[in-house]
Amino acid sequence: MSSRSDRLQPAVDQAQKRQQDALQRLAEHQQKLAHAEQQLEELRRYRLDYSLSDGGLTVSALLNRQQFVERIDQAILQQGRLVERLQRQVDQARERWLHAHARENALDTVVEGLREQEQQREQRLEQAEVDERMQYRNRRVGRS
Repeated sequence: MSSRSDRLQPAVDQAQKRQQDALQRLAEHQQKLAHAEQQLEELRRYRLDYSLSDGGLTVSALLNRQQFVERIDQAILQQGRLVERLQRQVDQARERWLHAHARENALDTVVEGLREQEQQREQRLEQAEVDERMQYRNRRVGRS
């Protein structure tokens, strides 16, 4: 018959896999967020660089420039929204990982406690067997 700790081991293994999967998803979300933040920063730098170069332009060139700057500003707003959405996804993935990690730790603690109890029980049984053999030997020696 298998021990309680052995019977719980598949649950521990599954919890460990879920925790690792959640950690992998968290890393992927963090990577996407970092990339989106980098793109947002590049757009902002481009906007700043573009707005600093105003020199002797015709009216039509100024209008084209203004329309282009507005498109850059719109792209910055859209990228900012994307960054916010990705940040929420990272936060959610972090919560899922924390939950999975806590569950794995709890199951590990339970199984470890059961293993300690099983080991102590086994040691008590072994000690009882040794004591019984000693009593049997002492009885035999006493009769001789």
